[in-house]
Amino acid sequence: MELGSRQDPQLREVVRFAVCCRALTLLLQALFNFLIPDHAADAFSPPRLSDPGPWDLLVEQLLGGLSHWDAEHFLFIAERGYLYEHNCAFFPLYPLCLRAVAEAAPGPLRQLLRLRSRLLLSVVLLNSLFSILAAAALFKLGCSVLRCRGTAFLAALLFSISPANVFMAAAYSESVFAVLSFSAMWQLEQGWGSLSGVLFSLASGARANGVLNAGFFLYSRGRRFALQLQYYAYMKFCGPSPERDVPEPLLQLALDKGYRLAATEGVQPPWCSQRLPVVYSYIQDVYWNVGFLRYFELRQIPNFLLASPVTLLGLWAAWTYVTSNPRHCLTLGLERRKAEGEDKPRAGFCSPAVFVYVVHATVLLVFGFFCMHVQVLTRFLCSSSPVLYWFCAHLLQEHEPLLWNEGTSDQTVTPLTGNAPGPGGESSCGNPLLVLLRGRGSIAPLSRGLLGFFLTYCLLGLALHCNSLPWT
Repeated sequence: MELGSRQDPQLREVVRFAVCCRALTLLLQALFNFLIPDHAADAFSPPRLSDPGPWDLLVEQLLGGLSHWDAEHFLFIAERGYLYEHNCAFFPLYPLCLRAVAEAAPGPLRQLLRLRSRLLLSVVLLNSLFSILAAAALFKLGCSVLRCRGTAFLAALLFSISPANVFMAAAYSESVFAVLSFSAMWQLEQGWGSLSGVLFSLASGARANGVLNAGFFLYSRGRRFALQLQYYAYMKFCGPSPERDVPEPLLQLALDKGYRLAATEGVQPPWCSQRLPVVYSYIQDVYWNVGFLRYFELRQIPNFLLASPVTLLGLWAAWTYVTSNPRHCLTLGLERRKAEGEDKPRAGFCSPAVFVYVVHATVLLVFGFFCMHVQVLTRFLCSSSPVLYWFCAHLLQEHEPLLWNEGTSDQTVTPLTGNAPGPGGESSCGNPLLVLLRGRGSIAPLSRGLLGFFLTYCLLGLALHCNSLPWT
């Protein structure tokens, strides 16, 4: 993918805007981390086994906000491996990437910084790169599926201020999963099935829901990678293994918190004797009480409210698509057009090619709402599916007069969103998102609501998550 292609000024604008948003995100998280005291959260927090030097303290002060909540698991696995049983809920691709970059640091940096500090720097480098590539891949995917460059362009810009923005920056696997998933979907649309299969398989090594991407490709390829991880966990926690030299502070943490170490207690975990010994579902069940309707409690109402915007948007997107294409949906998109002279299928969000993506997003939404901790639904959907970005871009183009051509009701062809190439193959690369933000006082109420949701969750996430306060 040529990110700076001279043939596509819109792609250059997507990349430029993504770079600016990444830089601003890092600056704001450091500012919020400095101004707001950290909350003493009851979360995984392994002891530090070596005293930090002055440069380590500086890195921790500048980037420590990226290491809270589940980020501690990824950093711990990158540093120590799968020492505790519940670490196996976090798939290996992202920690392996972090460790590889940290170990590749030049000699002087290795002498100045301990491994954890180098891992934090790896987080910044990799997540910035992955999120920029994900925005570019989303733009390319949108152009292929929607056949409407304007909607694809606006959707890719919205991705850079995603409600899940903090998880694209912190030591979470959302950014690598997004770039792999969007790139695999794009390659599949281009007919590159083999490369798409490789990318989908890699995505299943980053997050468990990567296996659901098999709906876009042959299930067996992604499943093979996931099963290999389960086999590793079985051999490590269920079979005999040599005693490990575990530092005393980590042993004490296991005793204090009830964490199960790898093959050191002599008693097999219950999941080892199951007919299908799957560690992931066992950990989600026992450690975090994840299951069908388990989160439906009165005390979880605030978390359901937190997830309500993305839930409503997801349902609205599905309803809009189904009501626009009832026959296409009833026939599962398998019915061919009968007449050769029939008009070409419509472009944009409601085009026939979007059907499989809407189904994928709706399955994720229903599963996440009823079977997961509902507050993670925002980052779950925002890093796994392009549909929310496409649908929000569709709504903005449909309801926002600032994005319409003067004197026409055709809102899919606009100079601001650059739907049609100009002379010499060039197309407009004006940033429609900045146009809306600058004219926020005069934009339509729906536009204010959508942009308000994106920006509020983007900023609140940085302020709260980076200080160990509860967020999505």
